[in-house]
Amino acid sequence: MMAFTGIPAAALDFYEDLENDNSKAFWAAHKHVYDEAVKAPIEALATELATRWGEFTMFRPYRDVRFSKDKTPYKTHQGVWFGETSVYFHVSAAGLWLAGGYWQSSTPQVQRLRRAVDDDVAGPLLAKAVAGVRRKGWQVRGEQLVRVPAGYDKEHPRAELLRHKTLTAGKEVGFPDWLHAAAARTEIAKQWRALAPLTSWLDTHVGHD
Repeated sequence: MMAFTGIPAAALDFYEDLENDNSKAFWAAHKHVYDEAVKAPIEALATELATRWGEFTMFRPYRDVRFSKDKTPYKTHQGVWFGETSVYFHVSAAGLWLAGGYWQSSTPQVQRLRRAVDDDVAGPLLAKAVAGVRRKGWQVRGEQLVRVPAGYDKEHPRAELLRHKTLTAGKEVGFPDWLHAAAARTEIAKQWRALAPLTSWLDTHVGHD
């Protein structure tokens, strides 16, 4: 495995070109660019981050088009998910995107989330964590109901959080100079540590099924 030395500008250029020509012909002609400029450095970065953030899943570049109206065959970003610590990054033409949280939740997880949000101790801790990551520039998102779920006070002080079925935070970092250097590993870890109040709360009060 190669040592991580940065995400080359060629990776961003590759995805810009792929957005303009998302075809099997383009992919076949440029797969060597994907392998060398995208896959190899991102896998090296993920491997080094794994010593702190746990095992990772590097997503396949192919889209599942079976149930989609959009039949373009390739993803326009390369994503990596660290399931043990609930953090994620991807690289695209726009540069680096960082995120963390729970993207998919089973029914028992949703129930645990709501009970914890409603709890007089755990709930305020989540509200504080969400406010904190927002102050640091993260966008808090997730699948939400239109109304507060049945069984909970419609005027609940944490009504917005009760409506969440999933809860995530993301940040578009772009392409600062450090993205193209080994320092990217340290900078990504620093950003993820800022998410720890949110991801730790989810792991403690919701947990993985």
